[in-house]
Amino acid sequence: MTLLAAFFAPRIGLKPLVDLCRRLSTATGAGIDTRTVWTREADRAVGPLRRRLLSVSRAIHAGNTLPEALAETGDYFPPLFRELIDVGEQSGNLDRILAQLASHYESRLSTRRTFLTAISPALIQLTLALGVIALGIWLTGVLNLKTDIYGLGLVGTSGLFKYVTFLAAVGAVVWILLRAVNRGVFWVKPVQRLVLRVPVVGKALETIALSRLAWSMHLTMNTGMDLRRAMKLSLRSTQNAHYIGQIPAIDAEIERGTSIHEAFCTAGGYPTDFLDTLAVGEESGQVVESMGRLAKQYQERARAALVVLTTVAAWLVWAAIAAMIIVMVLRVFVQAYLGPIKELLPK
Repeated sequence: MTLLAAFFAPRIGLKPLVDLCRRLSTATGAGIDTRTVWTREADRAVGPLRRRLLSVSRAIHAGNTLPEALAETGDYFPPLFRELIDVGEQSGNLDRILAQLASHYESRLSTRRTFLTAISPALIQLTLALGVIALGIWLTGVLNLKTDIYGLGLVGTSGLFKYVTFLAAVGAVVWILLRAVNRGVFWVKPVQRLVLRVPVVGKALETIALSRLAWSMHLTMNTGMDLRRAMKLSLRSTQNAHYIGQIPAIDAEIERGTSIHEAFCTAGGYPTDFLDTLAVGEESGQVVESMGRLAKQYQERARAALVVLTTVAAWLVWAAIAAMIIVMVLRVFVQAYLGPIKELLPK
């Protein structure tokens, strides 16, 4: 698959993924045959999810293992999902692992919903402000005013078309950036690292990433997975370029026989409480339990960090609206009031 095709290829949403994990966990725990489970899931699904589940079901019926069947779907399912199902199949704990995955993805879904709910009033106001500008451009043509009231060179229907085209282009750029961040495209990594240095915002994003890291470490290390593989998966689950970039260094340290705590210390950039929890967990032989407790603490901090992010995002949107209104008012004043005065002045 080309990079462009991979960029636009569909991936399962968080809500369908949560529901899928819950149902698979229940069915597997009840002892239902794997082929029957996935056939039922394919029958109930729709759209791209149905096609992927049908592919998995057919592969299983053809004699492939579940991990092999999932591999045929490409990147439609998250790496953490595919890897842990592989481990669950080998260890016989698939139902428990699926239940934990459901909780993990449900927490992320809740975080996203909270953010969108908090920022939606500001986005609605921005949409209304842009709509008012569009209405003003269109009315200049309908009323045959022949006056560029905003000083943007946009009048009537043709001006409205240019304005809408510009907004669509901006929207497309924003969509591409968000998709690139979500898919870990290499060219957005410098931007992510730069944002982490921004006061307040950087700290909030770091807390959310550490929350994901702690929870993923608790998940992966509780499955009997190879330690190096578990660390790579956990760091990738942060979807943060800073922590993903540390995978080679941490992996090299662990390969040399260094403790997890020392490997993270060598990589650098981790808070004291995170490192201390790792050290205590390793010394007591309870790393899984320690990371589980730390994950819960970081989830609480992540909620507070989310409040900070939504506040900052809302203020940025409101600031954009205020700036836009001020500029438009000044342009209207210049065009409608100062323009005619200037024409009356002697040349």
